[in-house]
Amino acid sequence: MSTLPGNVSVIRTDKETIIHVDGKFSFGLHRQFRDAYRHEISDRKKQKRFVVDLSKTEFIDSSALGMLIVLREEAGTREQQIELAHAHPQIRKVLEEASFQRLFQIT
Repeated sequence: MSTLPGNVSVIRTDKETIIHVDGKFSFGLHRQFRDAYRHEISDRKKQKRFVVDLSKTEFIDSSALGMLIVLREEAGTREQQIELAHAHPQIRKVLEEASFQRLFQIT
């Protein structure tokens, strides 16, 4: 499997914000990833649920894990739920080795 350059896209509904991370999830995506959720977190009337869709994520590194922690910290102060969804087995293994199942709902 070749690792594609990373890309972040967002779908917003009335109930949730879905952040899709495609390809390589690493430091190069920090600005795109932050921008994907920042407005919803700052506006208390917005969604209370975030889904980070990892179905097309081919690679994840420690920078990406840090970005997920920052999302949790920023959203957590406003009681917003975060789900890490559809991770491939190798990505799920990284998340579990980092004990992310204690911090996030992983589906």
